Amino acid sequence: MRWSRLDSSRRDGNPPKEIIATSLRTMTPASSTPIELVRRFAPGTPLRTAAELVMSQGTGALVLIGSGPSVESVSTGGFVLNDATFTAQRLAELAKMDGGIVVDDATGKIIAANVHFMPDPSIETAETGTRFRTAERLAIQTGFPVLAVSEEGHLYAIVFSRMGRCALQAVTDLRGEANPRLQSIERLRHQFDDSVARLSRYEADGLVSTRDVVGVLQRAAVIRQLARALDTIAAELGDSATLISLQASDLIHGVEEIAELVNIDYQPRKPRKGSSVFKKIDMMDPDDLYDSEALAEALGLGPLDAHVQPRGARAIAGVPRLPDSVADAILRKFGSYERLLNATVEDLAKVEGVGRARAQTIRGYLNEVSDAGVMSDSSS
Repeated sequence: MRWSRLDSSRRDGNPPKEIIATSLRTMTPASSTPIELVRRFAPGTPLRTAAELVMSQGTGALVLIGSGPSVESVSTGGFVLNDATFTAQRLAELAKMDGGIVVDDATGKIIAANVHFMPDPSIETAETGTRFRTAERLAIQTGFPVLAVSEEGHLYAIVFSRMGRCALQAVTDLRGEANPRLQSIERLRHQFDDSVARLSRYEADGLVSTRDVVGVLQRAAVIRQLARALDTIAAELGDSATLISLQASDLIHGVEEIAELVNIDYQPRKPRKGSSVFKKIDMMDPDDLYDSEALAEALGLGPLDAHVQPRGARAIAGVPRLPDSVADAILRKFGSYERLLNATVEDLAKVEGVGRARAQTIRGYLNEVSDAGVMSDSSS
């Protein structure tokens, strides 16, 4: 399936060359899609099977999936079915008649057939053809999804909802979309890991600029964007997407967590607990995501070339079995990564909830972090 927002227009992003491969620039940005609706039409589901049967017989269909006053207000004529359990075969047979079909997905019943739908004609639609224009208007007016299947000739099926339109695609086509996205996420993950390693080296040397911080957050945001688009494709594939989902999960593991910690480290004021850097990023125009200055401004990080110092949140988060409350107390006590690195076991032990044994563990871990940064720097 291909999902597109009803009010969307094509955007040709211009991401920096060092961040996004050329192939990635041609990919459609992720949008807010009703994943649950997509899953209901995945291959092997009753609704998808019904659509395929209708397409194979070439009769076409218009199926409103819902019930209640809003459905009744746009329906006239036809006949009511009593206790007609929904099956793909039964719906395909009913589609041989000229009118539309009403299915109550909640009860699993076909409510009516041969219905004449009369949605508000003033509702704008970009569709061509009476059936598809009617389907889009029905979805917008009633708030329920509508399946429209074309007749013989150019066979295709589209699911409409208030949020957009979703064209059913073959499994092979969906896999053809998923694989390039996986490859792009893999390339970006390598770039993300490199940018995090570079940030760690600069932190050890006290040479971090806002540009280095934005580079990490930018890559994390694009990975997240692609992963969300891949989630939609996986939902469209249904049970056959297991391998794709596992590969994607492995590739994006830890990316959001690292980005959140980097944001905490470099925000002028420590973010409130429970807040997320991605809430601000999601509010940005998709094109601005590839503009480092725009991203820095949206996140309140300051000029790109400004010298900045971390709080140490990312460093302290790596200490094994350290409670969040103790980590917060340590950050409040020392205030910066530099002072944290210079803290002795005795200094750490004085922090509430630490104690000498835990202080030694923390000090040992911080030594490893510092040494790793120096070694990485000397080997680069």
